[in-house]
Amino acid sequence: MPPVSEREARKVAEEARQQDWDKPSFAKELFLGRFRLDLVHPHPEADAEEIRRGEDFLAILREFLATRVDPAVIERDSKIPDEVLKGLAEIGALGMKIDTEYGGLGLSQLYYNKALVLVGSVNAALGALLSAHQSIGVPQPVKMFGTDAQKREFLPRCVREVSAFLLTEPDVGSDPARLATTAVPTEDGEAYVLDGVKLWTTNGVVAGLLVVMARVPKAEGRRGGITAFVVDADSPGITVENRNAFMGLRGIENGVTRLHNVRVPAANRIGAEGAGLKIALTTLNTGRLSLPAMCVGAAKWSLKVAREWAGEREQWGRPIAGHEAVAGKIAYIAASAFALEAVLELTARMADEDRRDIRIEAALAKLYASEVGWLVSDELVQIRGGRGYETAASLRARGERGVPAEQMLRDMRINRIFEGSTEIMHLLIAREAVDAHLAVAGDIIDPEANLKAKGKAAADAGVFYAKWLPKLVTGKGQVPTSYREFTPVDGPGLAPHLRFVERASRRLARSTFYGMARWQGAMERKQGFLGRIVDIGAELFAMSAVCVRADMLRRQDPERGRAAYELADLFCRQAHVRVEELFGRLWTNTDALDVKAVEGVLAGRHLWLEEGVLDPSTEGPWIADATPGPSKVDNVHRPVG
Repeated sequence: MPPVSEREARKVAEEARQQDWDKPSFAKELFLGRFRLDLVHPHPEADAEEIRRGEDFLAILREFLATRVDPAVIERDSKIPDEVLKGLAEIGALGMKIDTEYGGLGLSQLYYNKALVLVGSVNAALGALLSAHQSIGVPQPVKMFGTDAQKREFLPRCVREVSAFLLTEPDVGSDPARLATTAVPTEDGEAYVLDGVKLWTTNGVVAGLLVVMARVPKAEGRRGGITAFVVDADSPGITVENRNAFMGLRGIENGVTRLHNVRVPAANRIGAEGAGLKIALTTLNTGRLSLPAMCVGAAKWSLKVAREWAGEREQWGRPIAGHEAVAGKIAYIAASAFALEAVLELTARMADEDRRDIRIEAALAKLYASEVGWLVSDELVQIRGGRGYETAASLRARGERGVPAEQMLRDMRINRIFEGSTEIMHLLIAREAVDAHLAVAGDIIDPEANLKAKGKAAADAGVFYAKWLPKLVTGKGQVPTSYREFTPVDGPGLAPHLRFVERASRRLARSTFYGMARWQGAMERKQGFLGRIVDIGAELFAMSAVCVRADMLRRQDPERGRAAYELADLFCRQAHVRVEELFGRLWTNTDALDVKAVEGVLAGRHLWLEEGVLDPSTEGPWIADATPGPSKVDNVHRPVG
């Protein structure tokens, strides 16, 4: 693959974005300084039939996990047993999101997430398998973009077989413009021939079906571009060359897959040529919610262990929960667990209703849950002390309860990288957050725009900002009686927190505008600033979600509602502190100094600082060779039949 310029890479990413906003978006409005509480309140609720079907399956799944899955065996053997995979297919877990007409369970996004919360609490690798199969594997893109014939052929198979998603390559991560795997059409137009190497193919070791992203060459009358294909995993020319091992997720069936002269029928192409990346990104709009579900499961489990241990363990004459240093950690875990579940369930219900555009909400949920989930896991290990660092197997061997806190910490770490790293998520969300600004003023800062385009953009921007900026001065957040419905008579009220969110939303929009005015076209390189803008939005979204969910629980069950209000109040107070700190760091930080320092590091200015150590790394290239061609190693594909 020839080198790709920054502008070319950005163009590919921009073309893959969903350009239109046909439905309202709570988060988009939030970043624009418009706190549209009416878009999420009252909290959307599931209907009775959806609840019945979902709860029935959760009962079956719970029984299966409790009686037929031994998470210690998966961790010890670094492998999900075949009988577990077969059992998941038998109870319908591989078809949770597949419609009933194709043999699936047809569960809502809400109950699919609840199932992943349950599975993830038992074993994160098992949750990753189910998530990768149904959220980014074959079922979702075929369901959303496949033909009727493709749905009839592939979806019933996905109820019985695991699928995988193949996008990443040894030298290609979040920059798909450099994708090297090719799909060359045959002369008769009946098929494509795929060649390339794919890295980190989650489920690839055991999958029966694959979604493969490959580049179709441009030609006369042929658009070409990155295209999606459904490929049989046992097709001639496919070799799983390695089963990868990781810090955590010991049982994950992740490999390196080589495709050499793999013939794929043209009928297996999903969507049009060149639409593959857009299909992948659209699929992720809801697919990203599976990862927050795993984080919710981990947070809930962490709260349970922290509560039980902190009440049992004594230090200095009292249970450790009685010491403020530990109490603060438990309070953080409890408030965060409530917030993560609130964000997950609100976004899932909005996905089920399909009356809102949730692309930003889903991305925020992924970003926020992965970061907070990691912190919660770390705090649990700290509360457990030495026992938190000790493995569950070692604890068991010496007669204590085998609490896998260190395993959860290792398992949770990947979530900050999976399905878009935190840094990439910051940029993706920031791009959507400033979309309204670029829509009216983009040509002003576009170096390729001509003077006429720049003049029109300046005029349009003048009209837009003349109407928009005055609305950021005052709002409901400054009216003491606003959101009074969130003020119960028997406990802490949440109205002050919602007023804070409204004020902070306008402040966030003003800050974004100031940044654009200050840096203009260079703002896309101000990744520290953009990341903090997004983090503020994530906190405000989470505050909104916890208030709305607490109010829903109060209406459903007054006693539980009072407890929920207390947790919501606690979380909002904690979030308030974080938001204020982030606002301060927008303008007071070391970003420019950091960039300058790194230039010195890369230039070798500080090589002396690296003296006095030995590097235990083995010899070899930083990135493995991915030259197309036949495989030279044994196939480690392990089909489950």
